[in-house]
Amino acid sequence: MVPTERALRLEASVRVVLGEIDALLAPADSFDPATTRLTFHLGTPDYLAPPLMAAVVQYLRGTAPGARLFMHPLGPEFDVEAALADGSLDVVVGNWPQPPEHLHTTLLMEDEIVCLVDRDHPGAQGLTLSDYLHGAHVVPQLYSTLQRGVVESHLATLRLARTPTVTVPYFSMAPQLLPGTDLIFTTSRHFAQHYAALLPLAIVPAPLDFPPMRFYQLWHARHQRAPGHVWFRSLLSAVMRTAGATRHLRMPPAPELRKAAAAPPASYRA
Repeated sequence: MVPTERALRLEASVRVVLGEIDALLAPADSFDPATTRLTFHLGTPDYLAPPLMAAVVQYLRGTAPGARLFMHPLGPEFDVEAALADGSLDVVVGNWPQPPEHLHTTLLMEDEIVCLVDRDHPGAQGLTLSDYLHGAHVVPQLYSTLQRGVVESHLATLRLARTPTVTVPYFSMAPQLLPGTDLIFTTSRHFAQHYAALLPLAIVPAPLDFPPMRFYQLWHARHQRAPGHVWFRSLLSAVMRTAGATRHLRMPPAPELRKAAAAPPASYRA
């Protein structure tokens, strides 16, 4: 057997992922995921496709069955930095163009920006720049009053603008509004792929050269060295980077994951 060209391209990413998983399975002596009763507070908008968060939950349930996960919704009135500082949140996942400099940050993954439209949309075979700028857009509300989204930031640098015809409170609501309409939703490819598999939608390349959408995890210095929090951040990083590098693979079922704290997983199987 010889590796395919795709396998060779993935080799470096997979080696990083395996190293992170090894670290995840060998935490500091003062923290044992198999027996911990910690509750982890994660703040995130709903712009991560459900399969990614499902993978996080599967891994958490398999390696730390006594731990709890509390997911907090973020909105324009939610003070993320204060919540991290006072311990109300342990980690925030965001895709700010420029993450706050005084918080600790690691990059979880990068994703291409694409457009999602109804399967019968006039631009389903391709959108011109004019189609895009003069089209009707569905736009989620900003979850931070301090940061513009990646799309709006890039349009502003080009002195361009789009029309937010419909504004929704949740990212997951936007794809539901596309069937049977002329609306355009600009989002990350992994998010678009999830909903295009469920609804009669088409994924179209963006007619602008948007920068990649970068998803970060942020935390406060108070949790920088806490063993349980180090482990939880490693879990988020390992699971999301694995999902990005090996999208065609699935997480093993929970019984197999329970063995992960004792030995490297037989791991991800097709």
